[in-house]
Amino acid sequence: MTALLRYQGALLLRSQRWLAPFAVYAVFVGIGIQPGDRTLDSLGYAAAGLVPLTAWLVRVCVTAEPPAARACTAAAAGPARVHAAALLTGLAGALLTGVLAAAYPLLAGDPAGHAPGRAALVGAVAVAACALTGAAVGAVCSRPLVPGRGFAVLGAALGSLLAWVVSASPARAAVSALIGAARAGAPEPALPLGALAGALLLAGAAGAAACRAATRRG
Repeated sequence: MTALLRYQGALLLRSQRWLAPFAVYAVFVGIGIQPGDRTLDSLGYAAAGLVPLTAWLVRVCVTAEPPAARACTAAAAGPARVHAAALLTGLAGALLTGVLAAAYPLLAGDPAGHAPGRAALVGAVAVAACALTGAAVGAVCSRPLVPGRGFAVLGAALGSLLAWVVSASPARAAVSALIGAARAGAPEPALPLGALAGALLLAGAAGAAACRAATRRG
């Protein structure tokens, strides 16, 4: 799997298709987070933006290979493992971006009475929960489950929107926990571990379904 992850990472970097989602996310963070804003509010904003970013990156990764190359890789390593490596590569790229984005409010924001170390930990959990939720959206809205580009993009956009607004969404729960903690002003805000657990289950189920579909169609 390590070799597959390296291969998928090299494909992503060489394709330069990561530039558009990263540029959009950078603008999103740059506009929405200003120096002096409350740290937890800003962390919630940065985490929320990871949902569509991760969905976009996952789609980029699972469609990076030309069909002929994909068939050769699947024949050599197995279609499920190849697809899983693509999903994990997209998720890893989003997590790295989320960590970099979270550093901005942690360094330039107003802690507003919150312990900096605790704020960083709560933000890390929220970043992970939102990235995992976005990975689930990307997995079910990309090939092989949704092969058409138009329907896949529309599905990913609607899925990201639902992840923001549906009360049962782990991403919404994680962001709401940050915003609630910012308003409460508690020095030791609670970790949104329930949201993280839900996001892990959701991403695992979506990834498993996509990998099974890749095996059947491989």
